[in-house]
This record gives sequence, structure tokens and C-alpha cells, in this order.
Amino acid sequence: MTCRAEGPMGRGKSLTRGRSRRPELRRVLIYCEGECTEDQYFRGLKTDLRGIPVQIELGPAHGVPTELVRAAVKHKKRAPTSRADRSAAYDDVWCVMDVEAPVPHPDLASALRTARDHGIKVALSNPCFELWLLLHFQDLHGYRTSVAAQRALEQLDVSGYRSDRKHVDYESLRTLHGRACARAGTLRARAEKGHLSNPWTDVDVLVGGLLDQKAAAMR
Repeated sequence: MTCRAEGPMGRGKSLTRGRSRRPELRRVLIYCEGECTEDQYFRGLKTDLRGIPVQIELGPAHGVPTELVRAAVKHKKRAPTSRADRSAAYDDVWCVMDVEAPVPHPDLASALRTARDHGIKVALSNPCFELWLLLHFQDLHGYRTSVAAQRALEQLDVSGYRSDRKHVDYESLRTLHGRACARAGTLRARAEKGHLSNPWTDVDVLVGGLLDQKAAAMR
């Protein structure tokens, strides 16, 4: 079951080979601010996206959104001339970030402006990325802090997550993306202040777009 993103990630042209028509694959670069959880999740997801050109990087300064965005901007600019990036530009560049709670990260507004100015997309969670993981297993209602979300995921004892080492077992999430996407959409539908609402996430837009691209490539 694939997630359905709010809008198509691809604007690529279809390539025609003989009688078959396949969509052009879009190259995607993802920058994560998490040292463990986000990185493990997206590297696990990448195993389900074989054939889709996805590159995953960790930002240079954990917990500093502007540094994460600046790193993504630099990578985006150098990609067309970088042998490590096959001397090709990325079609979509994403940063995965947290709002944090009870006190929103003071650097966040500046990071979002910088991302917007440089065409960087942001997958944001309020309070934290663990909220997105929780949505794979249950509906969520009501405000929670970052620590509370992490503890709730740990107490579920279904994904191998431990708050002291931020480990997550991707295999436990693999078949539940559709449910998580639907629940994330429900949260946003009732949010009155966008990403400042708690709980809130739009990580599903990124994940859903990737899975939709994979599904299209397999047709």
C-alpha cells in the first residue's frame, strides 16, 4: 500500500522507449538533523526504493535547523559539478526537521525562510520526528512535548525504539506507511496554526511522494 502525497513530487516528463512509457525518475536529496532515528528511518526506506535515485545526508550540527538548511543549500549548488553526485542536479532537496516542544526551536523561523529562499523543501514535525513514527501505530490527539512523544514511542515497544539511544527498527514500520500518511493528513486537517499546532507533521508528503514515484516506476 503506497502513501498518497498531498501533491505530486514529480513534474518530470515521460520517457518513451518503444511502446512503453515510464515517468522520468526524479533525483531526491534528503538532509536529516537527527543523528540516529531519522537517518535509520530514511536509510531503511531507501531499501524499499531501489531504483529511485535518493541520497541521504546528515546535517553538520544536530539540533540547529539553519545549519541543516545551509548544508542542504551548499550540496544542492555543488551537485551539478560534483563527481560524488554524478555531476547532476537534484530535482528535489528536502530537510527533515523538528519544531520541538515545550519551547519551539528559536532557530526554526530563520531556517524556514532560508529554505524557502533557496527552493529547499522541509518535512517538519511538531514536536519531533518520533511523532511521525507514532502515527504508524496509533491515532494521536492532544499536545505533547518532545520528551513525551519519545517516551510514548518507547512504551509501545513495537519498533525497537529507545529514547536513550534513539534507535528504530525500520522493519516494524514498512507495511504501515499508508496508515501513518492518513493519520498525518487528519492532524493537518484539524490544525489551526499550521506547523505551530501540536501534534502536527507533513513528513508524509515526502514519504508519500517517494513511494508514489516507486509505484509509478514499476508500472
